[in-house]
Amino acid sequence: MAQQLLMPKATAVWLVDNTALSFDQIAQFCKLHPLEVKAIADGEASQGIKGLDPVNTGQLSREEISMAEANPDYRLKLSEPKVRVPETKRKGPRYTPVSKRQDRPNAILWLVRNHPELKDAQVSRLVGTTKSTIEQIRGRTHWNAANLTPMDPVTLGLCTQIDLDLEVERAAKTRGAVPASEHGSVLVSARETEVATPVDEDGEKEIDADAVFAKLTSMKRTEPEEDEDI
Repeated sequence: MAQQLLMPKATAVWLVDNTALSFDQIAQFCKLHPLEVKAIADGEASQGIKGLDPVNTGQLSREEISMAEANPDYRLKLSEPKVRVPETKRKGPRYTPVSKRQDRPNAILWLVRNHPELKDAQVSRLVGTTKSTIEQIRGRTHWNAANLTPMDPVTLGLCTQIDLDLEVERAAKTRGAVPASEHGSVLVSARETEVATPVDEDGEKEIDADAVFAKLTSMKRTEPEEDEDI
């Protein structure tokens, strides 16, 4: 499994504040767009984000930073981890740091609005919450419902885009055909509505007798009438 940088945005904030690296170098290392790094430098995209020193976390060396500062074309490389921790399959809800738990209701609201096909268990896996909290937000009975704002959980750092895409893909596969109970809520195509024919209670097409006789009468009137006086 390829090694990944921890907390890219927080690392980018630290590199902007503590090094002479170019925006391109920081963007390449943190897997961000150069304009995002520029926004961080301008203070437009770093509110509330505390810088993370990649040297202290063992992800980058001082020598690597010095080499990149001396050569604008140099690309930073992640340091090899000193300890390899085997990947374990996570079970149960995702653990969410205390500092981010206040963002979970906003993330849940975003998920239920933008991806209603997701099941409660999937939402729980993505943001680390409980089924009761999801139900409260769906039903707008949450204690802070009036103040909630939909926010992308990926942007909030509660899950990765890969995790979100995977759950959405799973939901699309398991959903399959639309249940009969949901047919009433599904929009019907214009073609179907145009060709629809009224039916009676027995399910047979209803015939309007008056309309049929009226049409026959109009057809007969178009024929020339004989002069009775001849």
